[in-house]
Amino acid sequence: MYTEKDHTWVICAYKESPYLEECIRSLMNQTVKSSLVMVTSTPGPFLEEMAAKYGLPLKINEGEKGIGGDWNFGLSSAETPLITLAHQDDIYEPAYTEEMLAKINRAGRPILYFSDYGELRNGEKADRSKLLKIKRMMLTPMRLFPGWSFARRLSLSCGNPICCPAITYIREIIKDYPFKTHFKSNLDWEQTERLSRLKGRFVYNPRILMYHRIHEDSTTSEIIGDNGRTAEDEEMMAHFWPRPIARRIARRYASGEKCNQV
Repeated sequence: MYTEKDHTWVICAYKESPYLEECIRSLMNQTVKSSLVMVTSTPGPFLEEMAAKYGLPLKINEGEKGIGGDWNFGLSSAETPLITLAHQDDIYEPAYTEEMLAKINRAGRPILYFSDYGELRNGEKADRSKLLKIKRMMLTPMRLFPGWSFARRLSLSCGNPICCPAITYIREIIKDYPFKTHFKSNLDWEQTERLSRLKGRFVYNPRILMYHRIHEDSTTSEIIGDNGRTAEDEEMMAHFWPRPIARRIARRYASGEKCNQV
């Protein structure tokens, strides 16, 4: 049985985000307290002061840089069996840790855990949108048959319905499945595609327990702005479909990416 002592929040911080403190406070306000650590590849006075203010260890990534390198460093920075990569712009509902532990402890052979999520737009929480509705529909096979690899792959085959910062990883499993660092956007989708082949369960909580912030300076918005994501979408679709079909689905999927821009 996992307890709060078995879980670490790893806050992935970059430069000087005006939203970082709100993220930290949401983690410190959890109904069940667990460990917190901050990691970065861009150290500076702002992050040092923020870590000192909240008494957080600050670990510096001196190795491979980029999103994949930073996230892999974040995973390696935690020593507990359960790890959640908290993105600096996002916030978590107080019950995230409590419900995560309860769900994982009840699951047979869990591979990973994730909750549903909402969006933060201009500081306002949005639980419903066209994009969120589609993603929840995509999760239906995985939700109904969590132990079936085919159901998981069906849910992932036309896009990525799982929000990366809503995921809690199991250390013993994830250590053999690091993020592929050549991706800028779909590294989490690529990783879950590989994990979907394993025997076990993706433990899904349909409750909205985190909010992903949509703003013009986010990495997602930046990648969409320069059309860098379309090629990655096609590469991912090719894991599930013949290349000509993958290309068509990727083009249609790209139109939905506009929802990730302010």
